[in-house]
Amino acid sequence: MADFTSDKYKITIDSDPTYRFGSADNINDYDLIHFPESEFRFTSVYGIKVFKDEVLIKSAVIGADGGATGIYENSAIIESDRLVICCSDSIFCLSIPDLNLIWKTKADIFTCFEIFKRQDNYIVHGELEITMIDRNGKVLWRQSGADIFVTPDGRDSFIMTDEYILATDWENNKYKFDFNGQIIS
Repeated sequence: MADFTSDKYKITIDSDPTYRFGSADNINDYDLIHFPESEFRFTSVYGIKVFKDEVLIKSAVIGADGGATGIYENSAIIESDRLVICCSDSIFCLSIPDLNLIWKTKADIFTCFEIFKRQDNYIVHGELEITMIDRNGKVLWRQSGADIFVTPDGRDSFIMTDEYILATDWENNKYKFDFNGQIIS
């Protein structure tokens, strides 16, 4: 479980892998469900709760296909009016505090690991793609490499500076992108 705070709210995000649409056996109930009914289990399902002054005011569950993701420091961005979060192959944008779905964008073929704010846009570190999405969920550009953007030791596979993005793939190839998606070295 991860706790985040906005200027007015506390937001908890917790993995809920056993949640099934319409099942009486669900451990948690949610006010809103942001995934289609399916006979298959989603690889990642997250329960999201918004609290104000320790009182639960809204809850939602999101889920998506693709590779499994976890909840880490860079898995979500909290803004005053929205939560932008990685979930499997997609990025979800939910309004705060009511958790209505503003948009959902598939940002990687398999898995979205991290998301970062860059001016009014978002940069997504995915397994196979580095993607820039605008505030409305539109993909502005995406780049891929020769292999997955993960290193065998799990370190330094993605670095974002004020001037560029440095991504390293499994074979230790390094890709330096500018913020227009162009390879600069």
